[in-house]
Amino acid sequence: MTLMHTPVGDFGSVAPDFTLQGIDEKQWTRDGCTGENGLLVMFICNHCPYVKAIQQRLVSDAAELQKHGVGVVAIMSNTPNDYPEDSFENMKLVAKEKAYNFPYLIDETQQVAKAYGAICTPDFFGYDKNMELQYRGRLDESGVNVGADDMKRDLLEAMVVVAKTGKGPAEQVASMGCSIKWM
Repeated sequence: MTLMHTPVGDFGSVAPDFTLQGIDEKQWTRDGCTGENGLLVMFICNHCPYVKAIQQRLVSDAAELQKHGVGVVAIMSNTPNDYPEDSFENMKLVAKEKAYNFPYLIDETQQVAKAYGAICTPDFFGYDKNMELQYRGRLDESGVNVGADDMKRDLLEAMVVVAKTGKGPAEQVASMGCSIKWM
């Protein structure tokens, strides 16, 4: 496990388009995932302890963001060759077990992760309704630990503000996680 921290985002940059297969066997596009007030793109996987620690919070935060008109999508870009837990079949199992309420897509060529500049799991990209980057930070302060109920919810709070005002917070704390497993 190589610990990575996300760089500062290129705020205002437009979300790259994509067409990827979901665990539901449908083809999903960026615009098909977008809500009326923006989009949260999450690069996650199944094996990373940082992702495992936040899976239930991802589900609850996604539900809350969807109420605010923010679409949510998760993309798995790791090569499963060395990490079979990240296979497409295991993506389906994890999504069902954790009751993912957002599309979970596979980026087999890793071109989408590269287009976004994703470097780790989890890596979060929050866009306003014009598809301009407004948030590139952490979910919360928990890291690899299961978070306390009273912890500041950086991502949720930031994206609610983005949904309402179109602007992300001036100060953002980098996300951290396992490096994406490149081919």
